[in-house]
Amino acid sequence: MVTEMTSTSGRMNTVAEFFAVVIIFIIVLFVTYFVTKWIALFQKGRISNNNINVIETYKVTTNKYIQIVKTGEKYFAIAVCKDTITLLGELQETDIKFPETDQSQKTMSFKEILEKTKFKTDK
Repeated sequence: MVTEMTSTSGRMNTVAEFFAVVIIFIIVLFVTYFVTKWIALFQKGRISNNNINVIETYKVTTNKYIQIVKTGEKYFAIAVCKDTITLLGELQETDIKFPETDQSQKTMSFKEILEKTKFKTDK
């Protein structure tokens, strides 16, 4: 009878430890999520106050890119490599094709997007 009680209390301790670990894991996940969101908002605020904007990036190879960059009111094409950045030339704003933004996609709610996706999968 004593071994039966010890076995039961041992199982209870194991179950309690398991739930404690799961709860701690969930708390760590929530803290990580909110800290990541906070850092992203902080970085976005720092970046948006600058006069330099990357308009477009094209990957040429693994470590080489061509970028269109707006600095102040001027546009430049640059080549970005692993260790160097090379100016390819200055561009006029009329030479650049800006992507058309579809406002209907930005204002759709999650529910509308989900229903649209559900409708496509039903076919």
